[in-house]
Amino acid sequence: MSDTAPAGEIRETRLAVALGERYLSYAMSTIMSRSLPDVRDGLKPVHRRLLYAMRQLRLDPAQGFKKCARVVGDVIGKYHPHGDTAVYDAMVRLAQDFAVRYPLVDGQGNFGNIDGDNPAAMRYTEARLTAVAMALLEGIDEDAVDFRATYDGEDEEPVVLPARFPNLLANGAAGIAVGMATSIPPHNAGELCDALIHLIKHPGATFDKLVDLIPGPDFPTGGVLVEPRESIVESYRTGRGSFRLRARWEVERQKHGTYQVIVTEIPYQVQKSRLIEKIAELLLARKLPLLADIRDESAEDVRIVLEPRNRTVDPEHLMQQMFRLTDLESRFSLNMNVLDADNTPRVMNLREALQAFLDHRHVVLVRRSEHRLEKIEHRLEILGGFLIAFLNLDEVIRIIREEDHPKQEMMKVFGLTEVQAEAILNMRLRQLRKLEEMEIRKEHEGLTAERADIRKLLGDEKRRWKAIAQEIAETRKEFGKDTELGRRRCEIGDAPSAEVVPLEIMIEREPITIICSEKGWIRAAKGHLAETSDLKFKEGDRSKFVVQAQTTDKLLVFASNGRFYTLGCDKLPGARGHGEPLRLMIDLGNEHDVVAMFVHVPGRKLLVASENGRGFVVAADDVIAQTRNGRQVLNLGAHEEAEACAIVGEGHDAVAVIGTNRKLLIFPMAELPEMARGRGVILQRYAKGGLADVTTLTLAEGLPWRTGAGLHMEKKIDDWIGKRAQAGQLPPKGFPRANRFSS
Repeated sequence: MSDTAPAGEIRETRLAVALGERYLSYAMSTIMSRSLPDVRDGLKPVHRRLLYAMRQLRLDPAQGFKKCARVVGDVIGKYHPHGDTAVYDAMVRLAQDFAVRYPLVDGQGNFGNIDGDNPAAMRYTEARLTAVAMALLEGIDEDAVDFRATYDGEDEEPVVLPARFPNLLANGAAGIAVGMATSIPPHNAGELCDALIHLIKHPGATFDKLVDLIPGPDFPTGGVLVEPRESIVESYRTGRGSFRLRARWEVERQKHGTYQVIVTEIPYQVQKSRLIEKIAELLLARKLPLLADIRDESAEDVRIVLEPRNRTVDPEHLMQQMFRLTDLESRFSLNMNVLDADNTPRVMNLREALQAFLDHRHVVLVRRSEHRLEKIEHRLEILGGFLIAFLNLDEVIRIIREEDHPKQEMMKVFGLTEVQAEAILNMRLRQLRKLEEMEIRKEHEGLTAERADIRKLLGDEKRRWKAIAQEIAETRKEFGKDTELGRRRCEIGDAPSAEVVPLEIMIEREPITIICSEKGWIRAAKGHLAETSDLKFKEGDRSKFVVQAQTTDKLLVFASNGRFYTLGCDKLPGARGHGEPLRLMIDLGNEHDVVAMFVHVPGRKLLVASENGRGFVVAADDVIAQTRNGRQVLNLGAHEEAEACAIVGEGHDAVAVIGTNRKLLIFPMAELPEMARGRGVILQRYAKGGLADVTTLTLAEGLPWRTGAGLHMEKKIDDWIGKRAQAGQLPPKGFPRANRFSS
């Protein structure tokens, strides 16, 4: 006989199926019990359990504080079997007035600050509930919501809170589950109440009307909401979108025409200390040329001082730069992914979320009314028995004194119920006085009238919605805009204009010399170098382009594929070493090469030409590329490449083109079309070979070309002047053998 203990049930299952079942269980647990809020009370389980545990500890606003460690201990011991740190962190956030719009916990002690400093340990801090939290819990003892067993089965906890306060949208929520996430910004409770009352009267209210009542989120740290109204309406219509938020600032004038900018409110969930640290880093990296210094003069209020570089700097330009490069402007996403009344996760729009809250309040009203009606019925039953006892007081006393089973005897003689007989037997002697009989009759009449009123309420849906509207109006009065807690903190501003701050304002202007080698390595040396012959290159490489520019300029690169690429000169690598490959900065294949490189000058015109001798004039403003892929300007045929790009100088009225066959042709500029993109027209015809170089000139000044000795100007050019698309003549004596106008 074997000594081995019998094994439990062994079930053969494919590993993929087993993993799938367990991962699905984990995912559902994360979605239902951790990450997504309930649309009815706007709470996750940990927050709901915290509030309920604090109520059980009688931590009402009128009562004293208790140690947070006591609260956390009750929560993790009775309701929430997770780590104490996670529970305390959740509790701390509910107490931070810069983290939640309407705090649910009134904290005493160090609960952290907007700088991101940590709160004190839970053994040092104390807490109690706020009036908002009490509004969420109101009616919980009146069968307003369902209860379920706790994790160990020893106690009960609410499935959802009655929620007289619209907490989901008022305080917002954020969470990441498995395969889904939620992000709901906080809103103003007074505005939400206005929208709820309007929705009761007009269930099909348009989103435009709802946005009239709720113009946007109301963040606890203030700031200015600069999202266009159309975008806000669309976000609320779909339940997805984002809101653009900026810091609030003002100009503080000083002596001698100087000023400083004072930031008084920063965007939601931006840590002030980290914000200032990042701005200081950008300042040291010379990425903020308009800013001279930053100081934090905050006490209880936020006061960040920005000093401009000089008094000529426009404050609007300075702040546009700050908004663009720092967290003084941020975006808060909207993803209204919540658990509905059936515990199903889904994305709701604004109207659905508001209606879900109203539906919950309707359920709560009916349940509380039915619970009250049940209590009244029970009390009226007892009072009815008392009245019978007063009418037959002597007989009741006799039965109690003489009978062995007085309860059964009274039930038999007077037709009482067991509840009534038990109440009479438990009655105190002092209640037998005449005054008590009058009070019982008065209470009986009052409860009878209240019972009739509740029955009418339960039978009239319109009256129930009227009662809900009245409750919401009372909530608005208690937490609305007329109160210090409820006043709107986030200003609704105008959407910023599409005007872009000039690049030269955003970048500190400095002279540089751009060097690009034949193998495509590019770098930028500080200053305008007068001598470049001593520049170092990789072995087998040498200089190809040397361009003098400013850090605020844009560099145009024309490649043999007919595309123009644009680079910011401030983003070019420094001159230490050999630079970086140009092909890493732009999408230029190894089969193509750089044809020309020069600084962009607005309003200037360019002449582009292919190796087959076709070309046209294009405005330099039309060749600016916004992406690494560049902009196609010169269309090319099969196995054809771009060969040349020349700058059309001011006053130039002619084009000079030379082929690889060493034939030179000069013709009027007017014969060339100006296009934004195309193949162009024939510049010069070739029996053999193709185009070697092209330039523009002024006929009255002559034909220029460069040699090793410098610039040469040929005055007598009549023999080479002709019509476009002719073959041309051999160039003048002394023209470079490389067939190039510039050496």
